[in-house]
Amino acid sequence: MSTYIIGDLQGCYEPLQRLLQRISFNPQQDKLWFCGDLIARGPQSLECLQFVKDLGPSATTVLGNHDLHFIACHYGISQHKPQDKLQALFDSNQRAELVHWLCQQPLLQVSTDQRFMMVHAGLAPEWQLSDVVKASAEVQHVLRDDPLSLLQAMYGNKPERYCDATTAEQRWRFTINSLTRMRFCRPDGSLELKEKGHPRNQTTLVPWYEFWRTKPHPELFFGHWAALNGYSPIANIHALDTGCVWGNALSAYCIETQQRYSVSALPPPGFI
Repeated sequence: MSTYIIGDLQGCYEPLQRLLQRISFNPQQDKLWFCGDLIARGPQSLECLQFVKDLGPSATTVLGNHDLHFIACHYGISQHKPQDKLQALFDSNQRAELVHWLCQQPLLQVSTDQRFMMVHAGLAPEWQLSDVVKASAEVQHVLRDDPLSLLQAMYGNKPERYCDATTAEQRWRFTINSLTRMRFCRPDGSLELKEKGHPRNQTTLVPWYEFWRTKPHPELFFGHWAALNGYSPIANIHALDTGCVWGNALSAYCIETQQRYSVSALPPPGFI
């Protein structure tokens, strides 16, 4: 049995199928962990979402910012944009069932043996691991039981620090921003949610993972940050978004062998 952690799908169903062929995925034996953003911007979001859901216990996922935004659009809290290419998903007669399934998914996954963990974007600098678990569990509980309350409070960039959250709604928003949107932080650890580029182009902002370089945590996997192209400078923190939806590659990491596998966004000539 092997466990593979896969970067952002974002509707790239055909590359996913080639990646699964590449790793000889066996759903009766192997496990797939998905780093969130199963949908949006790619051509086959409906197929990706149906496929991961239908894997049942063979699949583990966290929610990404695009997944949460789709749920919010379903409930009328926000509007989807044409560039997200989600019309087939909104038109599907399975839409309500798929939204219900997404609402059961967490923002954080930790393996049963606590050897590794997965999140879509990152972990806030001021948190310790116990804080991450507590905050993500609170959001997961509300999303399952009272999704409208959570979704109505979700949008916005404030507060920038968890210690400044004075209401439950502010705690939820900060937690979602950290776990599904964050890339950079300011040197004081406050979240900066607008910059999307590569760290080499920054002189003032700090990648979130630098704050976790010396903190105790299981091996950590994240997606979301395509500009990194799968590179993290910290040995036990792994970036897995290699920008498939932008024409680059879809990648997987095997826990047991510590090996990476990638397929290009476009199939090779003659591929069937």
